[in-house]
Amino acid sequence: MPSQTFPHEADIGVRGTGATLEEAFAGAALALTAVICDPATVAPREAVRIDCAAPDLELLLVDWLNALIYRMATRHLLFSRFEVRIAGTRLHATVWGEAVDVARHQPAAEAKGVSFCELKVCQQADGQWLAQAVVDV
Repeated sequence: MPSQTFPHEADIGVRGTGATLEEAFAGAALALTAVICDPATVAPREAVRIDCAAPDLELLLVDWLNALIYRMATRHLLFSRFEVRIAGTRLHATVWGEAVDVARHQPAAEAKGVSFCELKVCQQADGQWLAQAVVDV
């Protein structure tokens, strides 16, 4: 599940790609964690369920990433493993992570929310799915 960040002025873009829409959404979520810390330092100790619904796939991506940001902020968790199922424009996921440990995770930024700038969810010419958004940090 390839994931990457890309620079975007004062914000940071997150992008996920995959053979399926679910893989692309999971990749975008992993890239969101990478904005904050190295995902490899986050142990998948605690499971959290997330359900989202939206009128279209792009808004579903915004809802998904914002749901993750909300859980990170309110539960003081970081996530490193994502199991995503999408049916139409409904998303059901289980995510795994652990409580923030400042010494070990060394958080570099705090994600505040997802903007609609450069928001894109599509199947590319090569058949791979792309899910990208810009995160306010």
